[in-house]
Amino acid sequence: MDRAQKSESIEALKGVFAGAGAVVVTHYAGITVKQMEDLRHRLRLEGASLKVVKNTLVQKALADADAGALSMFTGPVAIAYGPDAVSAAKVATQYAKDNEKFIIVGGLMGELVLNAKSVDALAKLPSLDQLRAKLVGLLNAPATRVAGVLQAPAAGLARVIGAYAVKDAA
Repeated sequence: MDRAQKSESIEALKGVFAGAGAVVVTHYAGITVKQMEDLRHRLRLEGASLKVVKNTLVQKALADADAGALSMFTGPVAIAYGPDAVSAAKVATQYAKDNEKFIIVGGLMGELVLNAKSVDALAKLPSLDQLRAKLVGLLNAPATRVAGVLQAPAAGLARVIGAYAVKDAA
């Protein structure tokens, strides 16, 4: 790899780290090509990607990052990343549970350095699409439910007054 290719790779990595919602750092030693293709396919279905990176190039791309971020990049490293913070973490965490040779080392979320437990917690959060679906569901709730909730206190008050009227009449 000549200097021009290295600088191009460094700029591409800077773009990945800047544009990704979260970057999951993994060790993949012992993973077969077929298993790696399966992981890439699963990530693609969620809109995420996997890239095997060269540690020296990542360290140059993250020159401004703290030592905790740089210490994750040792050995054979692949990064999983996606536009939202949850998609890559979900797929990588599930794949690590299914395959013991695939190890999640940590992650980066903007300037925040995540350990493996934090990546696991991130994977348990609902995705951006799931949150949007919940919001649309709430906005599309029938107006009668809203009206029923608003009228419930008045109806309860009317029943109490009616009960007192029946009691006084007796």
